[in-house]
Amino acid sequence: MLRRKLLWSVPLAGAIGSGVVADRWLAAEALADGKQDLKPAVTLPISRVVMFNSGVSYLSRSGEVDGDARVDLTFQEADINDLIKSMVLEDFGGGRVAAVSYDSREPIARTLASFSINLNGETTFAGILHQARGERIEVTTTPTAQNQPGKLTGSIVGIEPQVVAGGPNQPAVPVAVLNMWCAEGMRAVKLTEVQQLRFLNPVIESEFRRALEVLALNHDAAKKAVSLHFAGDGKRRVQVGYVVEAPVWKTSYRLMLDAEGKGAKPYLQGWAVVENPTDEDWSGVRMALISGRPISFKMDLYNPLYVPRPTVEPELFASLRPPTYDGGFGKARDVNGVALNLADADRAEAGAAAPGRAGAAKGAGRPGGGPAGFGAAPQPKMDAAFRQSVRANDGQAGEARQLERDLVSQLGRTAVGSAATAGKLGDFFQYAIDHPVSLARQKSALLPIVGKEVEGTRVSIYNPAVQPKHPLLGLRFKNTSGVHLSQGPITVFEGSTYAGDTRILDVQPGEERLVSYAIDLGTEVDPQNGPGTSRITNVRAVKGIVTTTTKIREEKKYRIANRSQTDRTLVIEHPNRTNQQVKLVETAAPVEDTKEVYRFQVAVKAGEEKTFPVTEERDVSTQVALSNNPDQQIRFFLSLNEATPALKQKLAEAMKLKAAWDGQLRDLTQVKADLARVGTDQDRIRKNLAATPREAEVYQTYLTRLATQEREIDGLTAREKTLMASEFQSRKTFEDFLANLTD
Repeated sequence: MLRRKLLWSVPLAGAIGSGVVADRWLAAEALADGKQDLKPAVTLPISRVVMFNSGVSYLSRSGEVDGDARVDLTFQEADINDLIKSMVLEDFGGGRVAAVSYDSREPIARTLASFSINLNGETTFAGILHQARGERIEVTTTPTAQNQPGKLTGSIVGIEPQVVAGGPNQPAVPVAVLNMWCAEGMRAVKLTEVQQLRFLNPVIESEFRRALEVLALNHDAAKKAVSLHFAGDGKRRVQVGYVVEAPVWKTSYRLMLDAEGKGAKPYLQGWAVVENPTDEDWSGVRMALISGRPISFKMDLYNPLYVPRPTVEPELFASLRPPTYDGGFGKARDVNGVALNLADADRAEAGAAAPGRAGAAKGAGRPGGGPAGFGAAPQPKMDAAFRQSVRANDGQAGEARQLERDLVSQLGRTAVGSAATAGKLGDFFQYAIDHPVSLARQKSALLPIVGKEVEGTRVSIYNPAVQPKHPLLGLRFKNTSGVHLSQGPITVFEGSTYAGDTRILDVQPGEERLVSYAIDLGTEVDPQNGPGTSRITNVRAVKGIVTTTTKIREEKKYRIANRSQTDRTLVIEHPNRTNQQVKLVETAAPVEDTKEVYRFQVAVKAGEEKTFPVTEERDVSTQVALSNNPDQQIRFFLSLNEATPALKQKLAEAMKLKAAWDGQLRDLTQVKADLARVGTDQDRIRKNLAATPREAEVYQTYLTRLATQEREIDGLTAREKTLMASEFQSRKTFEDFLANLTD
């Protein structure tokens, strides 16, 4: 059995321009080894397609190559980034991947100019030979004389234009002449006499062929060429896999119900809708459809990226005599120690990369073939894990395990742990198509993936937000098919009669789900709101804030009338307001509750009318901050039976403090009113004095009254000051009491 050699860290030569350097290197290596140039490109047909419903597909190509071989592929330019990110190559016969080259984004003129023979512009035969001056060629000519050989071998000296005399009464004709240096000396051959010309330098021939391929591929500017170069001996199988963007595969179901009501199980038939978006036909490919959401992203790896670098001017110093230094302590040894460790690490990495060379010999006396502490020792554990994983996978059957095996092999040993973890953490399901699939390019197909009986019970589903009067005919079915059902539409048939359409979301094996497909015209539901009640259930005070809890009860009655001739099982969907602290009371338990609705199940016989009540309660809290406002708030809380005796006692004490403050406030208000009254009277008296002569008897009366009022004002002002201090103290005492009132 051939040992599989995985070559996944492939040097991508496209970064140096259209694979030109890779081709030159391959040709030079072939010449140095004494081998012939690469054989014509072989084809690797698509052998496996794995489609995900996250917008990508994994395509695998496999085939047989003989010796050194080249595989040419073409891709849409938009797929090159995914190709660079995901391409994995395998050689199953001990060969190696020499290079992977791909067309760059450079303009076609610049790309063609990079070849030894520049095919830009309107290239002529003479122009091509002029570019190849000095190259050895073999020319087959049309003999014009007996001493002219049929084949000439030599080097191109140049192209010389000459003028040849025409026939009688004909003008001279310009002719291009090829000058060659042959073994016999210089020879001149008219280009019109050249039947065949071949370059003897395989590098030039390969360059010329590659330039022609670039020209041919440039006819479709949206496509780019990718060349895979395999090097090895003998016939062997090779494989290349990659992930590219693809349409999401979809599912479509048919559900057949028993029209006669004899209890037969519903039959579920599922189809996968797949598309071949590639530019080549799929012939006999193995196909798997993965139901899952792997994380996939795009990254620009195709465009060359450049990092701006600062320009630094070098400092110029005069030459100095080289200094000498004495030995130091500590630092010099540390630096030497670090340098030694880094060198050991480099040797360990080199040994790990080439275990049969100096690295393996250097670490022959250590476990793992390298110095401890640099990652070589854990290598046997990784190998053991890899071998154990392969043995475990080999014991499994089915396309799912085969796909996992291939992906683990393609990702290499270092990815075994992460691949196993992803398999445990992921929630994937695979539909493996049992027979090879053939699908023409840009075509779509329906592939059967499910054909099983499932458990199901007919129900009518009522939701007033969907249809306010009638429920919907539906089915409560359990996924007993044993497979994951991806989301998709379902066409329902009753016997051979179309009954309606519905759709489902993803359904796991063993999971129950409701589906509805038609309006149940034989059943009517009338939802009515019952009388609502509210009552205060609790009163508490915390630092002057009184919280009252009110229990509000709401009732909804569903009046059901079954006017059909068959019994109905009605499923009522009632809003689930648990997030609003609403709970069910005195109501039959729902058969199912979701984030949005409760589902109550009610059996209704033919011709029967029934009422199904749903009662809910919720607590509403109201907070009131006790303040120095009028005391109606305090009197209201004192009147509540739900208030505790201790709270009522504190509220009564607050009322006393409020009464004392109110008394002080009334007295202060009266004093201010008296001051305002006296002030107004004084203004009147002063106006009278100004209008009364001093000799009048009433003038003296006004003066006496004005003096009396001044003494009254002094008394009122003193009392106002005293009352203001008392009122402030009473208000502060009351407010402090309220702020600390807690029960």
